[in-house]
Amino acid sequence: MSANRKADVAIVGAGILGLAHAYFAARRGRSVVVFERTPRAQGASVRNFGMIWPIGQRAGVVHQMATRSRQIWSEMLDASGLQYRPTGSLHVVYHQDEAEVAREFVERAPALGYTCAWISAGEVVKKSQSVNPKGLIGGIWSPTELTVDPRQILAGLPAYLAEKFGVQFRFGTAVRSIQLPRIEAGSETWEAAQAIVCGGDDFETLFPELFAASGIDRCKLQMMRTAPQKSGWELGPALAAGLTLRFYPAFEICTATLPKYKERVAREMADYDRFAIHTLVSQTADGALTLGDSHEYGLAVDIFNKAEIDELVMRNVREFLVAPDLSIAQRWYGVYAKHPEKSWVAIDAAPGVRIVTAVGGSGMTLSFGLAEQMIREMHI
Repeated sequence: MSANRKADVAIVGAGILGLAHAYFAARRGRSVVVFERTPRAQGASVRNFGMIWPIGQRAGVVHQMATRSRQIWSEMLDASGLQYRPTGSLHVVYHQDEAEVAREFVERAPALGYTCAWISAGEVVKKSQSVNPKGLIGGIWSPTELTVDPRQILAGLPAYLAEKFGVQFRFGTAVRSIQLPRIEAGSETWEAAQAIVCGGDDFETLFPELFAASGIDRCKLQMMRTAPQKSGWELGPALAAGLTLRFYPAFEICTATLPKYKERVAREMADYDRFAIHTLVSQTADGALTLGDSHEYGLAVDIFNKAEIDELVMRNVREFLVAPDLSIAQRWYGVYAKHPEKSWVAIDAAPGVRIVTAVGGSGMTLSFGLAEQMIREMHI
C-alpha cells in the first residue's frame, strides 16, 4: 500500500454534507480523504435553490444549528472567495389568512431567536423590484438568509479544501466496503482511523441493513431555471410566498392562524397539497432564477417529471414574481433522504464509522452546523 493511501478520516460523498465534514476535520489538523462515486457531485447538493435558510427551520435546536451554520458559511465563503448573495429573504402575502399567519409569526418568532419583522406592501416593494405590487398585503422580512449557486459551490469548494487544508479527493471512486482501518474504494485500498458516510439517498451500497431499519424515506422535487436575466437585473432578497407558510416547520409556532390557512389551501388548492408544492425563487451567480418546487415521497422515485407540477409552480410564481424573462431554460428533479420525524439521522454503523444523512430539504442550511457537531461528538 502506498503511503498516500492513508488518512486520519475518510469521508464518503462529496455533496455539501460530506464537504462540510471534510472542512471541520481538516481544520482540526486531521488528514482527510473524500470519496465520491461520480466524476463530480451530482446529487441533491447541486439540484437545489442554494438557499441558506434559517428562517424556515424549526424553533429550538434546529434553528440554532441553522443560525450557526449560516455564520460558518459566511466565514468559509469569505475565506475561499466563492460568490454568494447575502440578500436576506422575503415571504410575501396576498391573502388575509396568509397575512394573519405572517403577523403571528413575527410576533412570536423574535423571542425564539429569529430575526424578522412584518413590513407593509410599500416597504416590500422598496426592498424588492421583483415582487408584484398588485394585491400585495405585506411580508416577512428577514436579513439572515443568503444564497449561493450550488453548482458553483460544489465545483469550487473541493479545490479550496485541497489547496487550503490538503484534503485529498477521489472522484469517480465508489466506496464498496468499510471495515476500519481498511476501506475498499474503486480499485484502491485505503487505511483510515475514522469514517463518515454522507451518501445522500444511496441506501443500498454501504450498510443497507441499517438504512432499511432507519425509517428514512426519499423525497423527489421538481425544479426549473430561467436563462440569466438581462442587463444585470437583480432579484434582491430570495422570495417565498404564502404557500411556504404551511410547509416549513418554523411556522408551526403559528398555532392560532396556521390551521385555518392550511384548511383553506387544502379546500381551494388541492393540487398544491397533493404534490406538497410551495414556491421559492433564488438567483444564481450568472443571474438566472431558480424556481420550484414540489415534494413526492417514496423509496421508488418516479424518474419521469410531471408537466402538471411545473405548470402549478409557474402559475403560483407568476402571482408574486415580476422578472424580465420567465422562460424556462432548464428543468430537473432532485432526490434527497428524509426522515418523517427527525431533522437529520446519525447512525454509528461500526466503531469509528458514522452515517450522517437525511437532512431533508435543509442540506445547504444545516450541513456546516451539523458537521461541526458530528466532528466534535466523534472526537475527531
